[in-house]
Amino acid sequence: MTFCSYLSIYLSYSVHIYLSLLILFISILFCSYQYISFCTYLSHSVHIYLSIYLSINLSISLFLYLFIYLSIYLSIYLSECSIYLSIYLSIYLSIYLSIYLSHIFISIYLSIYLSIYLSIYRILFISIYLILYISISLSLCSYIYLSIYLSIYLSHSVHIYLST
Repeated sequence: MTFCSYLSIYLSYSVHIYLSLLILFISILFCSYQYISFCTYLSHSVHIYLSIYLSINLSISLFLYLFIYLSIYLSIYLSECSIYLSIYLSIYLSIYLSIYLSHIFISIYLSIYLSIYLSIYRILFISIYLILYISISLSLCSYIYLSIYLSIYLSHSVHIYLST
């Protein structure tokens, strides 16, 4: 499976490069700016599609640590192309971790990381939602101290939001 994941990453870059070269050839042939922008968007979309397919395929195959690493990498990488897709992957990762991950501390750490990552992009409502969701799930699991810590962090985030 490791070979397949490397192959998928390589193919996603190869398809992206191939489509970029195809765009260059077509743009020289037709000299149309609108066509160039459309083909550029298409090449990024195919690259993003292959990356998302890779992360979903890894999550189905239960290679969890590699899936976590690739999801974080893809959420950071996709923030350059499309911030909404990056947010979607981050939320998908946190929900997936909170439901299926048996190692609760890894789930807590990554959820806090994702909430901080989302608050950097000034999407405070989603960040607050993730913190609330994690603190509720932690209180159900009777991790009281971590729930208190997340509540303090949440109150600090809300205070920053209300003061701006």
